[in-house]
Amino acid sequence: MADAIAATPPKPLVKEPATISSGGVARWKVGRGFSVGEVRQVGLTVEQARLLGLYVDTRRKSIHDVNVQALREWLVKVLEGQMPPPEPKMPVSVSIKPKRGRAFRGLTSAGRRARGLLSTRYKETHARKWKKKAAERAAKRRHEATKGLGNLMRISKIIHKK
Repeated sequence: MADAIAATPPKPLVKEPATISSGGVARWKVGRGFSVGEVRQVGLTVEQARLLGLYVDTRRKSIHDVNVQALREWLVKVLEGQMPPPEPKMPVSVSIKPKRGRAFRGLTSAGRRARGLLSTRYKETHARKWKKKAAERAAKRRHEATKGLGNLMRISKIIHKK
């Protein structure tokens, strides 16, 4: 039982952001993993560290001396045979959720109808719609961008004719 507890690698410590409510004092908490810089200072690569059972957080850039010292002490014990190394810790793969069919993205028939993309060849493109609007703007025709400005448009045409 003591070997199982001793075989666990040290926990990486990271600084919590110092908030004004805490008096601006930075506190330490257990992190997700050791940074790449901390692992390299001990003399290991990321792959070797993971094979030794260490968690490595590749996003962290900081190097804390507390973590480097704890890693060195643990590594010396493992290399001397005082404790067996734990199981390898490979990175967890994250699955990305597929996009859900939503009307406002034009992925349903109602959404395509609202965006003017109902034809099958225009199913996934909005470029056609924007080109059509640009042509209408160039021809100074009334399109959906000027809806609700009817009286204002009529008055401006009368003023500009003079």
